[in-house]
Formats: sequence, structure tokens, C-alpha cells
Amino acid sequence: MNNLKTRLQNGRMVAGPFIKFANPGLVEIYGKAGFDFVVIDTEHGPHSIETVENLVRAAELAGISPVVRVRRNEPSLISRVMDVGAEGILVPQVTGGADALSAVKAAKFAPEGERGMCCYVRSASYSHENKFDYFKRTNRDNVIIILIEGKQGLENLDQIIGVPGIDVLFIGPYDLSQSLGLPGQIDHPLVREKMREVVSKAHLAGLAVGTFVDNLEAVALWSAMGVQFIAYSVDAGIIYQASREIVSRIQEEFKASRQQ
Repeated sequence: MNNLKTRLQNGRMVAGPFIKFANPGLVEIYGKAGFDFVVIDTEHGPHSIETVENLVRAAELAGISPVVRVRRNEPSLISRVMDVGAEGILVPQVTGGADALSAVKAAKFAPEGERGMCCYVRSASYSHENKFDYFKRTNRDNVIIILIEGKQGLENLDQIIGVPGIDVLFIGPYDLSQSLGLPGQIDHPLVREKMREVVSKAHLAGLAVGTFVDNLEAVALWSAMGVQFIAYSVDAGIIYQASREIVSRIQEEFKASRQQ
């Protein structure tokens, strides 16, 4: 079983950033830094399937779990990223039980699903792995993460939670705020209230919950609520924030030296 799924099932918190830059070195750095996973973002990032494959390779090399956010809930997109070795998928804009069931079926081989079978892909070690072992292992190990990010998803939450095979319910705070008529106001009381409702219902159903945060205060808030899967910021934002802090410190040191 992959490390990410094991940690989630053991109740541990896991954390990792979204990846928009097509640079395997960044993935290696995040692995060396101690993150549990990276989310390779094909919905809002520029990644081709070849880029995804190389980022997955880098993640494996660094001992970090590669999760891929697909562009949309479409079987061919889901099977493609899993064929190149994604250990988890993040499926956007799930609005009801039928959407959730479609995602699970696309990610799992029969009898649990309808994923197209091929044992000559990278995830099967190019046919080196016994095909029957591969089909069984993949169904057991891969992490299926369903993204709740709109009013429809909230209204149909009970249907979504009732679909077997889901590992994590992931709340998208930005799109959720927009759907609630509060675009970008992710700290608004109504947005937080709706997010807490998802967390509560998911926990009652025995599901792990994830969300996106872009500061450490939000990590403290949501981890205290029992959110296990913390997607911490984006590679571009992390690099920018660190760079701005360094520049500000340099400027402060320069000003202080001139005043002496």
C-alpha cells in the first residue's frame, strides 16, 4: 500500500503543495523537505501528460506521493494519469453522487470500476509486474480524492459521501466562496460554516477530509477541526513568499546599516 493511503488510514495529517511549474527538481526539493505529497495540477497548470509522467518519476525518486488533479471528471483523463504512475487523483467540480461514482469507476478496474485495462503502462512497470497483481494492487492502493467546491456539491453531499471507494473529500475554499456569492472571501463566516458542515458529515461517514490553505494560521484552524489532508499553497506562491521575505529582510538590513 502506498504511504499516503497508509498515513490517511492511520489518522495522520499529511501535507503537500500544488505544483504548477514543470520542474522535476522542485518536486525533489519538496520531498527532501519532508512533505508527504505533491498535487500535480493539470486543471490550472500547463502540464502535458509527458510532464506529468516526469514529475511523477521525480516524486517517486524523492519518496513523496504523486497526486494529480485532472482537468475535469472524465474517464480518459483519469486513467491516463494513473497509467503514468499517479498514486492519487483529485477530481474537480463533483456536484452529486453520479459524478462521484463516475470518478471512482474511472479510477478502478473491475469489479469495483470500469477503468480501461492495459498492463503495458508505466504504472504496471511496462508489463514486468504480474497483470493480476497489478490490477488488484492498483484498486487497493490508489487514493481517490473528490473535490467539493460549489453549492450543488454541498446540497448533494449525502449522495457523494454514500459512494463507496472515495478516500478523501477535499473542500475547495476559493471556488466554494465564489459559488456562495463571496468570491475570494475564504475566511467569511458563511464559507467556514459550510466547510465545517462538510468536515462533520465526512467524519461521521468515516472519510478523511482535505482542503487548500495558503498560510500557517489556516493550517492550525483546519487541523484542529480534524482535516487530515492539507494542500499547502502552490509552488509559485511558496517561492514568491519566501523571495519577498528575503528581499524585505535585505532591505531592512541595508537601511539599518546606513543609519549606523
